[in-house]
Amino acid sequence: MSHESTVPGELGNPAVGASEVPEPGAVTIVVPTFNESGNVRRLLGLISESVPARLPCEVVFVDDSTDDTPDVIRAAAPDCPFPVTVLHRDEPSGGLGGAVVEGMRAAGSDWIVVMDGDCQHPPSLVPELVATGERANAGLVVASRYVKGGSRAGLAGSYRIAVSRAATWLTKALFPRRLHGISDPMSGFFAIRRSEVTADVLKPLGYKILLELAVRSRPQTVTEVPFVFEERFAGESKSTAQEGVRFLRHLAGLRTASPLARMVAFGLIGLSGFIPNLAALWAFTEAGVHYLPAEIAANQFGVAWNFLLLERLLFSDRRRHRHWADRTARFALIANADLVLRIPLIALLVGQFGLAVLPATALALVITFVLRFAGTEALVYLPRRRRTARTARSDA
Repeated sequence: MSHESTVPGELGNPAVGASEVPEPGAVTIVVPTFNESGNVRRLLGLISESVPARLPCEVVFVDDSTDDTPDVIRAAAPDCPFPVTVLHRDEPSGGLGGAVVEGMRAAGSDWIVVMDGDCQHPPSLVPELVATGERANAGLVVASRYVKGGSRAGLAGSYRIAVSRAATWLTKALFPRRLHGISDPMSGFFAIRRSEVTADVLKPLGYKILLELAVRSRPQTVTEVPFVFEERFAGESKSTAQEGVRFLRHLAGLRTASPLARMVAFGLIGLSGFIPNLAALWAFTEAGVHYLPAEIAANQFGVAWNFLLLERLLFSDRRRHRHWADRTARFALIANADLVLRIPLIALLVGQFGLAVLPATALALVITFVLRFAGTEALVYLPRRRRTARTARSDA
């Protein structure tokens, strides 16, 4: 649930809601915050100094904080010459990226500028981002650290620099077409036209919302401006190992968004299951277990391995559709049915269609793989059909 409060600086009336502001600004600055109380006043002061009066502006903070950040924003807002809105989320769905999407939905301007709340993104660049977009008739303007005139000077330490470089290289390698013309896909500072935002197709996970926008709903025309990434003013960085794991999960979800890519990933995960399968088979046979029950038992280790990887890497965003016990039972049934189906299928291909054993086995493996993938998607991870018709009849 979200709590909204708006304090337009010109009117000085906390009771006025965002929808009541008579003339929405030409630019809405969306700032996702998590425990940034030490930065808020400085950030609003810099925006007040940087954004000229001829560029109408509103600032929307989408806050997931557990400290007094929302109160500090409300206290600082009356000193600002523009409307300041606070949306506090009780459930921080999607992390900072989810906060940005909620801020975009609340924006009332033609242009939306997204920036961090730690003062590492210079507000003085906001007018240039919008002006560059208008001149180039672009839908997205990225503030980049990697074009001439830009710098990542504010990154603290060689470790963070190395992580940033690796993440940039990895994303551009995975999405060469979608990220063409974007030198800094990890940037959290950009301007986008409101008409280019398709919020319903976005599935943010973590704080790299630009990557999400570029891959799922990239505007046709993209341009960049250089910026110097400055040092954090106050507080601590939110770049943790947990955020790194969420970033990798996000990359996997974006890369496997198409059915063909998911099928390839499904196959690679299935191949990796041979390792625990063979290791368990060796352990059982070494212990003196007959090879037939050993094969059946060892197969369960491969099934469990595949299920865990699919849950974490491939279908993490679909787990909510069914209870974990339901998903586990369905997946185990499908995976073991593959064994039962494959032998009679090979016999059919050899006996009825005259194939040799080797090509018949290869064809059976392909057929059962496709069926296993389709069955896993349809029976384990697709949402259940809503029984609207039945409900309507019962209500009648």
